[in-house]
Amino acid sequence: MTKGIKALSVHLLTATGAVFAMLAMLAAVDEEWSLMFLWLVVAFAVDGIDGPLARKYDVKTHAAQFDGVLLDLIIDYLTYVFIPAFALFKSGLLPGWTGWFAIIIITFTSAMYFADTRMKTKDNSFSGFPGCWNMLILVLFALEPGFWIILALITALSITMFVPLKFIHPVRTERWRLVSLPIAIAWVFFAGWAAMVDFHPESWAHWGLVATSLYLLFVGIVQQVFPLKIAA
Repeated sequence: MTKGIKALSVHLLTATGAVFAMLAMLAAVDEEWSLMFLWLVVAFAVDGIDGPLARKYDVKTHAAQFDGVLLDLIIDYLTYVFIPAFALFKSGLLPGWTGWFAIIIITFTSAMYFADTRMKTKDNSFSGFPGCWNMLILVLFALEPGFWIILALITALSITMFVPLKFIHPVRTERWRLVSLPIAIAWVFFAGWAAMVDFHPESWAHWGLVATSLYLLFVGIVQQVFPLKIAA
């Protein structure tokens, strides 16, 4: 297999995320939330795999006719932002005006963040909350907190998208990656488990989701508070 075919195959893998997004959207329209999240979890897993493969096979050189970054951003907006926001609005977790407030603030701030050229830090982390609403909303479906808590979380995270707080990329952020990457994989496992049992309130998956989500949410800020000391 030539280098060009290998590189093109990575783009094709990335593009499957659009298919999973459509399958998730069709499930969401029918309010089949567990099935929707299962497709989003699959898309999330693909998103975690294609980046390392793109760098390994140097797609910018060997398949330069396709813009992998643009392709990835389009699919990420669908699977991380648009479809989860739709699900949250239709789920009944946010009554009346609160649902409208949530979907407007999520979709608007995320569109601006995804276009922000300052979103990446020098260590390949994210500057500001990286719009991973799919992760938050899946946890909300599992825990079903009160709507004021949901609104507070959405408002706070929307603000932090434009505040220089660090959020790690589990694959690309090298510091503590030996811990962060397994925890991210565990999050995918717990998310799939929670969706497969239809977010049953007594499922142990919920505890795993909470623990792994808290780590992924705050570990970057901890790294900011305790920066690496560079030897002189």
